[in-house]
Amino acid sequence: MTQRTVLVVLFDDVQSLDVTGPVEVFAGAEKHTPGTYRIRTASLDGAAVRTSSGLAVVPDEALTEAPVPHILLVPGGRGTRDPDPRLVAWLREHGPRAPRLVSVCTGAALLAAAGLLDGRRATTHWAYCDRLAREHPAVEVDPHPIYVRDGHVATSAGVTSGIDLALALVEDDLGRDAALTVARHLVVFLRRPGNQAQFSAQLAAQTARREPLREVQQWITEHPDADLGVEALAARASLSPRHFARAFRAETGTTPGRYVDRVRLEHARRLLEETGDGVEEVSRASGYGTPEAMRRAFLKALGIPPAEYRRRFRPAPVH
Repeated sequence: MTQRTVLVVLFDDVQSLDVTGPVEVFAGAEKHTPGTYRIRTASLDGAAVRTSSGLAVVPDEALTEAPVPHILLVPGGRGTRDPDPRLVAWLREHGPRAPRLVSVCTGAALLAAAGLLDGRRATTHWAYCDRLAREHPAVEVDPHPIYVRDGHVATSAGVTSGIDLALALVEDDLGRDAALTVARHLVVFLRRPGNQAQFSAQLAAQTARREPLREVQQWITEHPDADLGVEALAARASLSPRHFARAFRAETGTTPGRYVDRVRLEHARRLLEETGDGVEEVSRASGYGTPEAMRRAFLKALGIPPAEYRRRFRPAPVH
């Protein structure tokens, strides 16, 4: 089996978890199947760097001395906001040579600055998606998924999504059992699908200021199969339907109907990923009523029907 070199780029003010999260995944895969990954770290001059949390990290070598890796991984952090021009130049020259080019969080900004994301779909931490799109109009920025793969280039959102992406790469290389073993050891999911939203429905919407509206939000989350029409929800908040709809949108940034749609979709996805319940049972438990209604919702939001979603993203049974 071919040993793959993973080179992690280091710089001052790098986010430490963007480095250590994926490194732990590849290191775990190497322990599971020895001889598969060789992990190296490198900074511009080979000098130690200080992460954004103050942790000092000593690299293995200077970037100028590093061989062309199989996987070139660029983490994020505050150091990506005003990067050393030499680092951008190195990425511009050496990035295209790597069979796999990976970024975590705002590491996408470094790839974009080097022109390596031009014409590609990419993502980054939700708080920096607008900036990435504004400063690099040649990049198709998608703010929703936790990671995006476009050809040999893969970009991920904030911090823990780098672990998700690394697990997906390990699964590609070594198979599902190896990736599942690593995920179990790290006590993380195998694996959140790349098109999973960066936010849950609860995080995507603002939390209402007024207690009755907050209670309604919680009720929706806990009872996706209930009557969640505006009239019923307004009654729970002791407001008229018109007043409720206006206040809910003002305080959460979305309409009651859209919030309910997100909650139901999220609930159905979780059941499909984590249980063996049939599609009809899942549709009822998630408030869709019928499999056809759930199918339409999945096609509209995700582009695939529920059965295909389960096939792709439900972990294989462990024997």
